[in-house]
Amino acid sequence: MDIRLDPALATGYASFSQIARVVTESWVEEHLYCPACDCETLSRTPPNTRVVDFRCQTCGEAFQLKSQSRPFRAKVTDAAYAPMIDRIKTSSAPSLVFLHYSLDRWVVENLFFVPRFFVYPSIIERRQALRSTARRAGWVGCNILLSCLPPDARIPAVSDEEPLPQSEVRASWHRFEFLGDRNLESRGWAADVLACVRDLRREDFTASDIYAFEDRLGSLHPLNRNVRPKIRQQLQILRDHGIVEFLGKGRYRILLLPSRG
Repeated sequence: MDIRLDPALATGYASFSQIARVVTESWVEEHLYCPACDCETLSRTPPNTRVVDFRCQTCGEAFQLKSQSRPFRAKVTDAAYAPMIDRIKTSSAPSLVFLHYSLDRWVVENLFFVPRFFVYPSIIERRQALRSTARRAGWVGCNILLSCLPPDARIPAVSDEEPLPQSEVRASWHRFEFLGDRNLESRGWAADVLACVRDLRREDFTASDIYAFEDRLGSLHPLNRNVRPKIRQQLQILRDHGIVEFLGKGRYRILLLPSRG
């Protein structure tokens, strides 16, 4: 993978945001591969396609690109709120591509994927509507809350300007693909409980350790009044898919570490 960007592709554009968009989108189309299958290219969607920027012509996986010249932190500004939520609720949300580039050297410094099966409503934050004096008065945008995701959801493809092996990237993608077979609520619960497990930052833990996150999980899923049984259910799902091991008497051990990056 060639990590160099070509700013000459944006000759004639005056706005920096337009330059960055043209350069990074061109790079993705020319150099990035599909992490969900063996296809070596991603195709750009037609202009003005909402939410989706690229699609794999082999497996049909859809992607939305977010690119910026500074590292991605806890919260990333996204586009309109309603179309994204509608996509999530109809199980047609795209997977996300986060591309961090060097502005002075025009190279890809870091790139990671967030698969669509980790994209659920609680990681999408509604922003306030634009004021009546704004050009797009009333428009409502959203933020992507990366801090709410378990580290497993961030699948690195380029780390510190070093491309990772495609086989490693695809293996990380398929490791949690079982979430895509579950309904939206179940996906969110499994990912949120996994995030709590990772936040413990130790190999062995107990069910009581995860119960300490009861308030946090309850706020993320306010319609569920039985948080502890739901926690136990999600730990069983993670156990059944080889993420954790049940040791007996409420004790667990982590078997699978997050992807390196």
